[in-house]
Amino acid sequence: MVKRDLTGLCPYVTSQKVLSGKWSIYLLYLLQEGPVRFNELQRKMPEDITHTTLSRQLKALEWEGLIVRQEFSQIPPRVEYSLSEIGMKFETVLEALGDWGSEYIEFVKNKDTIKK
Repeated sequence: MVKRDLTGLCPYVTSQKVLSGKWSIYLLYLLQEGPVRFNELQRKMPEDITHTTLSRQLKALEWEGLIVRQEFSQIPPRVEYSLSEIGMKFETVLEALGDWGSEYIEFVKNKDTIKK
């Protein structure tokens, strides 16, 4: 049986593919507040992340059209990242994910308490 690539056809498969990077959702969350510089993003990450990994993840999100990279011609060079128009529409999804994540954390805490 031949499997079809549903990217671009199914909204769930498409969303999963666009957001497949380990840090995609968290980076979109960090950019909700407005433009952020590269080093500031790196400092705000919950785990150590290499320059290369962060750069790749940002390039992927930029390629997907979810973020915008703006270069300022100055010395030293300055680059800021912000949400694109379609990226801003993801904010309601982030809010829902945050709510669900909080509920799930409570679920896990209660589950662990019941087991003890």
